[in-house]
Amino acid sequence: MADQQPFALTRPFHVGSAHLVVSDLATVSDYYQKVIGLSVIEKSPSGEVLGAGGKPLLTLTTGNSVSRAPRNAAGLFHTAFLVPNRRELAHWLANAAHANVPLEGASDHLVSEAIYLSDPEGNGIEIYRDRTPLEWTYHQDGTVAMATDRLNLQELYNSAPKESWGGMADGTAVGHIHLQVGDIPQADAFYRDVLGLKIMARYPGASFFATGAYHHHIAANIWNSRGAPKRATNMTGLSDYTIQFNDKEALDKALSALQVQEIDTTKTAEGWSLKDPWGIGLTLVA
Repeated sequence: MADQQPFALTRPFHVGSAHLVVSDLATVSDYYQKVIGLSVIEKSPSGEVLGAGGKPLLTLTTGNSVSRAPRNAAGLFHTAFLVPNRRELAHWLANAAHANVPLEGASDHLVSEAIYLSDPEGNGIEIYRDRTPLEWTYHQDGTVAMATDRLNLQELYNSAPKESWGGMADGTAVGHIHLQVGDIPQADAFYRDVLGLKIMARYPGASFFATGAYHHHIAANIWNSRGAPKRATNMTGLSDYTIQFNDKEALDKALSALQVQEIDTTKTAEGWSLKDPWGIGLTLVA
């Protein structure tokens, strides 16, 4: 169980939840429940809200005119579910192994340990646990050392608790969201210069953004999507996600920058809604 809030969520702002548009709601929802371990919080004919410990993390919706997004479209690279500790990551892995769930990768990123897979409609998923910030290496400019080393899955599996797995533990969160975009300088201009995130790391063709010295709350890459235009309406995949602000000053600064850049924002019951340069929706929530 989580004893305290993860570092990722205590920063000036962090990702709250993600919203995917899917073709087959029943199949995709079943996957997130049985394989990922989320539970249904709300249900309607056109969608479901899933989460862990009663906390909404993922909304799935569908419609009559939904069209399948091509692999090179702007949108989601993966939704990253942050589990409270290594024990929970091992427990999730053991359950996945016993159910013969196909995995797509497993990496030690120095700051975290991560396992990768995709849902039935190709939406990327990361299940990960963070090492403590005391174990991270920061460079002089405030960026953080990250790598993509091999994760020893057998060793992780061997450390799993022997009791049956009951789904995602309380305290599980969306630790970060990783996007496919059309252009990295344009992503930097939006996520760093407008929203106020700091670039914490760079890989070839990717930037990793965060607030409050986290390794990344949002990442953007062009690995499949270089030059991608704006997303079409009713496309499957990532419709939008929320950014939760813990710091009013950070929110005010972001709203002012959006106004200066003349980026349309709409005040909703939830917060302030807008779209990034590729038509991916985001809602800034106080």
